[in-house]
Amino acid sequence: MRGRHESDCKIQKDELENIMKIYKLGEAIIRQKCLPVEAEEINDSMRELFNEMFETMLDADGVGLAAPQVGIAKRFFVVIADDEVRRVFINPQIIATSNDLCDYEEGCLSLPGFNENIKRPSKVTVQALNEFGKTFTLNADGLLARIIQHENDHLDGIVYIDRGDPQIAAEITEKMKKRLERAAKKEAERAKKAAKIAAKIAAKEAKKSK
Repeated sequence: MRGRHESDCKIQKDELENIMKIYKLGEAIIRQKCLPVEAEEINDSMRELFNEMFETMLDADGVGLAAPQVGIAKRFFVVIADDEVRRVFINPQIIATSNDLCDYEEGCLSLPGFNENIKRPSKVTVQALNEFGKTFTLNADGLLARIIQHENDHLDGIVYIDRGDPQIAAEITEKMKKRLERAAKKEAERAKKAAKIAAKIAAKEAKKSK
C-alpha cells in the first residue's frame, strides 16, 4: 500500500542495497492466489528477504508490501504504519472485523499514480506468524487496520480497485495495461541496441585476433 513516512523512518537512497522489483497490475503474479508458508521456510534467508522488502517499501514511499508484489506467490507481507513499528505477517488470517466502516483514499505500489476512496472495516483482528514463526494475534484500528486489509487482499490476488467503483477499476486496469505494453516495447528496444553494440565489439575483437 502506498503512503508516506516521516523523515526519520525514511531510508536514505545511498544506504539502499537490496531494492527489489515491484510487480505491477497486469503482470500475472498480482492476480495469483498465494500459497501458505511452510514452517521450515521461516529461516534466516527469509528474514533477510523481509529486510529487503522493508527497504524496497520505504524506498517507494510505501507503508505495506506483500510477497506477490515482489514476485513471490507466498502468504506473507510487511507493514510499517504510523506508529513506525516494523511488522511481519506470515500466513495471516483476519479472524474478526468491526461492523463500522470508514472511507480512506488508498493507493498501491503496484498501481502507481492512482488513488481511490475505499470503504473497509475500521477495526480488524488478525492472527499470523511473525518472522520467527511464532503465532500472534493483533487487534488493529486506524491506518494499521487499513494496511493489513489491503495487503491481505494481495495474497488472494485482489487489489484495492476491486473494492471500489467497477468503472474506475476498468479504466485503471486499461491504463496499467498500456503502461506495461510501452515498458515492454522500450525494454525490447534497449535489448536490441545492446545486442548491436555487443555484436560490433565482438566483430572488432575478431579482427584483432586475426
